[in-house]
Amino acid sequence: MPFAHTAMPMVASLLRCLIIPLAAAALLAACGEQDKGTPAPRPALTVTVVRPITETWPVLIPANGNIEAWQEAVVGSDVQSLRLAKVLVDIGDAVKAGQALAVFDDEPVKIEVAQATAALAQAQAAAEQARENAERARTLRGSGAISDQLITQYLSAEQSASAQIAAAKATLAAQELRLKRTRVLAPDDGVISARTATVGAVFGPGGELFRLIRQGRLEWRAELTDAELEFVAPGAKAQLTLADGRLVEGVVRMVAPTLNTRTRTGLAYVDLPMDAAVRPGMFARGVFDLGQRAAMTVPLQAVSMREAFNYVFRLEPDGSVRQLKVTTGRRVGDRVEILDNLTPDSTIASAGAGFLNDGDRVRLVDE
Repeated sequence: MPFAHTAMPMVASLLRCLIIPLAAAALLAACGEQDKGTPAPRPALTVTVVRPITETWPVLIPANGNIEAWQEAVVGSDVQSLRLAKVLVDIGDAVKAGQALAVFDDEPVKIEVAQATAALAQAQAAAEQARENAERARTLRGSGAISDQLITQYLSAEQSASAQIAAAKATLAAQELRLKRTRVLAPDDGVISARTATVGAVFGPGGELFRLIRQGRLEWRAELTDAELEFVAPGAKAQLTLADGRLVEGVVRMVAPTLNTRTRTGLAYVDLPMDAAVRPGMFARGVFDLGQRAAMTVPLQAVSMREAFNYVFRLEPDGSVRQLKVTTGRRVGDRVEILDNLTPDSTIASAGAGFLNDGDRVRLVDE
């Protein structure tokens, strides 16, 4: 028993001496292995890849704008101090050139025409008498029967009488023209778009009575940027979509030579056909059809938008991807046109491209 009590502490002390060095060695070995190791590679993302395709796509330029009258004529009053007796048309009426639109009270003008006619007759009678006196004076010139001074007076009276006739004729012509203008006539074929004429009103010269859409022609004034205006030329076709969904075809008549300095846009003037659904003041959306042009296209899912820019990811030989900023163009269905920074022989990520970053390694799968 004394021996057992003495041996137990010695064995425990020996075990402690063996276990502690072994644990420390193991800990140092583990730390050494951790220092020697390298970080695990980033896992490869699985994507599908595609190549751009060259297709022939229509060139369509969308635009917005208002529908306005091609030209609007202002029909005014040419007479003064006359009462409007009749108004013969109303807003929306189609009229022909020369058609009477309104009539002023012409009785005062008729009286003035009669007075001018009488004044002309008096001037002609006086001129005839002056002519006869001048003829007699010419016959007696040099005979001494009358003085040279009296002869000169007769000849001057003849000239004055002729001038009075001309003045009387001019007065009569002015009154006859005034009488003619008591009937307000349409200057062109068209549609009445506004009316201020009221029976009984008295208008001064130039007072507006009607507005007329000349020939009933309307146009769509489409707003385009300076870059878009370069592609739109007279003769190009346009298709408008009205508020009720109806489609209207038009043709570009002209393109504005200047831009709005505030909006930096210009107008393309599109002639529209006669259509009851198209009215001035309407707003319409439309597209210009500029034919067809080749386009290098990729699937829409291959393009990622980040920070307001578009990117594609090109596959590199080492299995990584490189991020390329691109400019997109037309879109048809699920494909989009790429305008720059991509070649037709490039291979780019398609499905899964939205999760990639520049330099990521990828694993390819068949699409």
